Amino acid sequence: MALNGEEESTVSLVDVLEEDDELEDIAYAVLGASDPDKCSYPQGYVKRQALYACSTCTPKDAEPAGICLACSYKCHEGHDLFELYTKRNFRCDCGNAKFGGLECKLFPEKDKVNSNNKYNHNFFGLYCTCDRPYPDPEDQVPDEMIQCIVCEDWFHGRHLGCTLAECVELQEMVCEVCMNKAPFLWNYADHIAEPPVTKVSPSKEEVEVKVDDSDDKTEDSAGPHPSTSRGLEEKVPTDRLSGCKRTHEQMVEPPCSAAEQCKLERMKTQGVCRPRVGAVFWPYVWRSQLCTCISCKRAYVATGLPFLLDESDTVLAYENRGRLERGACDPLLTALNALNHVQQLEVIYEFNDMKAELKDYLQRFVEEGKVVAPEDIQQFFEELQSRKRRRTNVSQYYCS
Repeated sequence: MALNGEEESTVSLVDVLEEDDELEDIAYAVLGASDPDKCSYPQGYVKRQALYACSTCTPKDAEPAGICLACSYKCHEGHDLFELYTKRNFRCDCGNAKFGGLECKLFPEKDKVNSNNKYNHNFFGLYCTCDRPYPDPEDQVPDEMIQCIVCEDWFHGRHLGCTLAECVELQEMVCEVCMNKAPFLWNYADHIAEPPVTKVSPSKEEVEVKVDDSDDKTEDSAGPHPSTSRGLEEKVPTDRLSGCKRTHEQMVEPPCSAAEQCKLERMKTQGVCRPRVGAVFWPYVWRSQLCTCISCKRAYVATGLPFLLDESDTVLAYENRGRLERGACDPLLTALNALNHVQQLEVIYEFNDMKAELKDYLQRFVEEGKVVAPEDIQQFFEELQSRKRRRTNVSQYYCS
């Protein structure tokens, strides 16, 4: 809209408030329980924390390194940083041998390297199988990025090799590469994960793979035929189904005895199968359904997945911890808890009244098609304060 003959980009206050709520949710997810003031190095390999990579200190031709939230603020202010979201079992690298002469301002007594840290191309600002930055100035296709809970790389939705599940934010995703590194996960996917509709072609005319559970259909009956508007269905190669023979190398998990009542072995005998292609989406409760017998626990360790048995490893658990910790430190909540019950009710009533009045005030701008300016908001609160003073004065007059 044009104001005073000049073109200005404007948004309503409602838009700002909605964006603030969204940014706050993102901040909880990313920052969670990470400490913004203290380097996390003394805590050792932190189970999960927000991490950053500094391209100023560790460019592409250097060794990859990650820094904690506090060091991103105190030691790398003004540097070019890559936000890595969260990573598990990582120890802050800030100021170690990878940073040359840079010394950590918060905790300089660090080992030269953190040998148990794991790195990938994310630490150089690259993501997905396409090995591209995000946001990508050369990619004009709108798409969301989804993190694999195993390798913790980020993938474009269109590069996952499957159609995206509904309510992705309420699920966990394991990419195809990680599924194949731990083949027993496919057996769990048959029974626990979201039903698959797998893409086998990246072309514009995409095709889907659907598997018929019946065993009496011949190969000829599974030929291509018309499908939904998404494309054509294709027969899945039989060597990619769970009911077929697997090589010894694929059978990573050791056998379990019947006495142990292994869930995995029971699942294998039930004959349900799905295509062994594409990423897999899991409901958040899926970890609680994994077998915990001795043999299966060994399989998790052998494939580097012991964290799957730790439900506190999830990003959702991390986010909830952050909400609890930040809520306990919230000065407004602290002040509210210091009041008695009557005073708390008065504060809540006043807040609700203010919220209702602000909503009515902003509604007038919506009806008149006007943009809310800073001076409008200032005027609202001045009038609100004036009305409050008048009510207080009247109350004092009748009480005297």
